[in-house]
Amino acid sequence: QVQLVESGGGLVQPGGSLRLSCAASETIFSTDTMGWYRQAPGKERELVATSGRIANYADSVKGRFTISRDNSKDTVYLQMNSLKPEDTAVYYCYAQTIRLSRAWDYWGQGTQVTVSS
Repeated sequence: QVQLVESGGGLVQPGGSLRLSCAASETIFSTDTMGWYRQAPGKERELVATSGRIANYADSVKGRFTISRDNSKDTVYLQMNSLKPEDTAVYYCYAQTIRLSRAWDYWGQGTQVTVSS
């Protein structure tokens, strides 16, 4: 059972930056997927960015957010720049591993990001 622990959320003014981190408790291979989703109040959870063989971004964050990984630390990061109030949400770390020909999905507990003046 992989545990994902997020950190780095908080309150930031519009136009500011934050960096989220997510560390996995077990080995995540470079071919496994790690990424970030978010859920705003009253809305469904949505993809922000994923990193597997290629990086994938939601249109709403392209050019502002960058996902990266340190496979030696089993950690994924999300650098968020030019933040907007509509980026306010709980951000969840996600990992999907392939073991014994089966996909296993894991979620972190979430970290709050609030963009407000």
